[in-house]
Amino acid sequence: MATQEDQKALLKKWFICWTLAEIRSGLHLTLLQLVRPSVTLRFPKEQTPRSRRYRGALALRRYPNGEERCIACKLCEAVCPALAITIEAAPSASGQRQTTRFDIDAFKCVHCGLCEEACPVDSIVLTREVHYHFDRRGDNILTKEALLATGDRYEAQLAQDRDDEEDYR
Repeated sequence: MATQEDQKALLKKWFICWTLAEIRSGLHLTLLQLVRPSVTLRFPKEQTPRSRRYRGALALRRYPNGEERCIACKLCEAVCPALAITIEAAPSASGQRQTTRFDIDAFKCVHCGLCEEACPVDSIVLTREVHYHFDRRGDNILTKEALLATGDRYEAQLAQDRDDEEDYR
């Protein structure tokens, strides 16, 4: 024999089923969404806002005199969790260590920013550039020259970002 609570639950379930309450609530929500203004952005003319600390494309920076900042300490290579960075070093003409090879596999890179934090001379940085792509196989390996070119392109923005965040570093 069913108890009175079971009968009430069964009656409630039957009422919801036959009055189509769930379907009506879903249609009500759909109608509300139809009359609300759209939130669609017209990409690429409109873009979603991003944080000033967004980590995008990788770059290598230079000193104001044009000399490369990287001193081949290999700290970024050691701290990279994805093992995306490969560095080879040799002494330069002036006797200082200099990178002969600085490659980053962009497919492996997780944009964590650990390499940026480990670098003692602010050589490797992550720019705010979101829209970068690769046309051919092998372009995902960012060489030293490509990284330096990216750094030269965004140097003003990178320097401004470093100045703004000086109090927090």
